[in-house]
Amino acid sequence: MLNRREFLQILATASAAGMSLPAFASSDAGAEALYDIPKFGNVSLLHFTDCHAQLLPIHFREPSVNIGLGDARGRAPHLVGEHLLKAFGVKPGTAEAHAFTYLDFEAAARTYGKVGGFAHLSTLVKRMKASRPGALLLDGGDTWQGSATALWTNAQDMVDACKLLGVDVMTAHWEFTYGEKRVQEIIEKDLKGHIDFVAQNVRTTDFEDPVFPSHVIKQINGVPVAIIGQAFPYTPIANPRYMVANWSFGIRDEDLQKVVDEVRGKGAQVVVVLSHNGMDVDIKMASRVSGVDAIMGGHTHDGVPQPVMVRNAKGTTLVSNAGSNGKFLGVLDFDVKNGKVADFRYRLLPVFSNLLPADKAMQAYIDKVRSPFKARLEETLAITEGLLYRRGNFNGTFDQLILDAMMEVKGAEIGFSPGFRWGTSILGGQAITREHVMDQTAITYPYTTLTDMSGEMIKTVLEDVCDNLFNPDPYYQQGGDMVRVGGLEYTCDPMADMGKRIVDMRLNGKPIDAKKTYKVAGWAPVAEGAKGEPIWEVVETWLKANKTVSPRKANLPRLVGMDGNPGMA
Repeated sequence: MLNRREFLQILATASAAGMSLPAFASSDAGAEALYDIPKFGNVSLLHFTDCHAQLLPIHFREPSVNIGLGDARGRAPHLVGEHLLKAFGVKPGTAEAHAFTYLDFEAAARTYGKVGGFAHLSTLVKRMKASRPGALLLDGGDTWQGSATALWTNAQDMVDACKLLGVDVMTAHWEFTYGEKRVQEIIEKDLKGHIDFVAQNVRTTDFEDPVFPSHVIKQINGVPVAIIGQAFPYTPIANPRYMVANWSFGIRDEDLQKVVDEVRGKGAQVVVVLSHNGMDVDIKMASRVSGVDAIMGGHTHDGVPQPVMVRNAKGTTLVSNAGSNGKFLGVLDFDVKNGKVADFRYRLLPVFSNLLPADKAMQAYIDKVRSPFKARLEETLAITEGLLYRRGNFNGTFDQLILDAMMEVKGAEIGFSPGFRWGTSILGGQAITREHVMDQTAITYPYTTLTDMSGEMIKTVLEDVCDNLFNPDPYYQQGGDMVRVGGLEYTCDPMADMGKRIVDMRLNGKPIDAKKTYKVAGWAPVAEGAKGEPIWEVVETWLKANKTVSPRKANLPRLVGMDGNPGMA
């Protein structure tokens, strides 16, 4: 494993070689400039994560708000816009600037086209594997959920797509929302002999027995490489507990250290953790667990051009995160000499569908699996006059659309929508199809609710979610982004103590009364036995009634103490 000095020397060498990404050109020459990465070393790992079942190319706007506090302030992944470009030497106005930031999003999206798509990703994977014999493809999870076809096929479309893509090892999070039985069925019937499903931190609730293998050791060009799985540690908190009633989760640093020591004892010369912790959690974990060469992470959807290097008791671990929605492929090359990593190179490649031709076999599969649903997916529900997106610490415009629809259809004064990070973007002037709505709502517990809630309880809910997001200890950040709020206005101080971050709550300009009861609409309840009209039906009803959707103004909180934070536009 590299020590800190060696890592810093490597980073300096990479910077001197020009870590900034090449300019875009809509030609074969442009593709060569972007994707012709010289082979390096003797061990290569390819990594994608959080694709959320997006088989087709899409638009996806990166966040303009990704606040970092304390040690995380000014550090990846909490850099947005110009701050990110400057930190990683990405030239403004390029395709790469579009891929990594929200800057000039609509104009850039129209210029550079869509990103991702499994057929285009497959072409890039095959290209990288051809130049890097023995390379492994790692899937960081959140792969089987996030689209209509994934929901309607009970994840089968994505399972088969990943086998065709050539995934070697995977871990999980939203996969678990299909339930224990379905997950085990897929592993036994579909993945066995094809994809290793690893998760060291999932145990049975009765005797704490491992549910899944903790790791797999693969030979790459004669080098033993251990891949250890780290599933999302807070699955039973962020998602319904009853779906994984017999399994317990957690970060389990001590157990991870034991697995690292075990695989090193078995002769592993490279140790990589395939994680779905979220990047801040991975950074803390890297400081506490020794012997890991790299953590290839997911969950927080952060497209980070270069790894963060974290010092620990016995050396340094690089921590990367490969974005979301299939729009990036991470390429990590190690040079292993004398039984340890001596050097590395890393690139996070944007997957531009205009530059990468569709792989014929994958495209044929996608066309076949979508065919029974094509007319249903492509039906136009309305036209949007403004950009619709979801991503960031607070409301996006598609979140706002969902809130507006829900409050109107359900007859609510206030709306709550989960702080999900997944969901594709739609440019102004484009049709909103049923597929787009499902991209924002396709979950196995989609029920809408209408609840009488006291002002005191409303504050409690907001404080609880806010602490999940802004707790100074990453190990207590147990969910997604901030709950999206409709109707209600409030002020948020992310740096305040727990229970004191939310103040000055108002409805129609009047202060919220702690003792008064308000009608609050919501969706995605985690309680067992919940019922209600699915959220996609509510949104579809509203869209069909409106036909044309005016630009949505996101209902954002007034933030205190965030001036100059590089995690904000």
